[in-house]
Amino acid sequence: MSQVVDVLHRRAGTATYAELRALVPARAIRGGLADGAIRRIAKGVYALPPVPDPLAAARAQGGLVSHLSAAVLHGFSVLDLPDKPQVTVPRGQHRRLSPIQCELHWADDVPSEDRCTGKLRTVLDCARTLPFEAALTVADSALRLGALDRAQLLIAAAELVGPGSRRARRIAAAADGRAESPLESVLRSILIEAGIDGFVPQVVVRDGTFSARIDLGHPGLLIALEADGFAYHSTRTALTRDCRRHVNLTLRGWRLLRFSWEDVMFDRGWVVEAIRQAMAVSPGHHNVPQSDLFLRDAAAG
Repeated sequence: MSQVVDVLHRRAGTATYAELRALVPARAIRGGLADGAIRRIAKGVYALPPVPDPLAAARAQGGLVSHLSAAVLHGFSVLDLPDKPQVTVPRGQHRRLSPIQCELHWADDVPSEDRCTGKLRTVLDCARTLPFEAALTVADSALRLGALDRAQLLIAAAELVGPGSRRARRIAAAADGRAESPLESVLRSILIEAGIDGFVPQVVVRDGTFSARIDLGHPGLLIALEADGFAYHSTRTALTRDCRRHVNLTLRGWRLLRFSWEDVMFDRGWVVEAIRQAMAVSPGHHNVPQSDLFLRDAAAG
């Protein structure tokens, strides 16, 4: 996948010229336009070409919409939109001739009466095949939406056999319905893969005059991690609110590390090093007057 297409995938399919140029050279944008990998939809705005209808692709192949395409149909958050429909067909069935391009998968159990894999199977299929951060994004979202509960996911993952089953069990163990965005899920995946423990999703800091939630907080070290998407911090009102919140957390003993989308997605080594440095210089305990720490229930979803 080209660099510019990858950036558009990670921005839900669209981006301005300035957003693209911050991450890729101008020649990559021109090349993407020339070969049809991207298209200009307005002055200074670029997008991926339309993806064929996954339901039509599944019908053409005599299978089910599956994997990321099924996750999108179920309303789950995904880190990357599929560049073509993903379809699962019965094992041994050959690809049918069709003008609708798709990515085929084969499985033993493909109910002919369904159009799409079920929610649990979709999460497990993604967990088997996707990179850790992408699979965790889907699983976190499914739990957050109440599409399944964590115990159900853990039991189903434990019963899997064959390729990807170990990866699926790892995703099931890490999944947490408290994660509120794909970027937050990716930030947590970075911590998990780096072996950094102690950070809890959606920590609430509250006292009589102040209340705030932290994307990922370390209650013992009072370190707060925030995954900041531009859409939530792009106005003067949002800036004023964020500054006030930052000051209030600092007054209560918290150190706030804020990471941008570009940091989390493209400079993960720096993110890990920054967090480790913050943990290394932490005294490990603070006296925080008139402030209580509340954690949401540990059970996800």
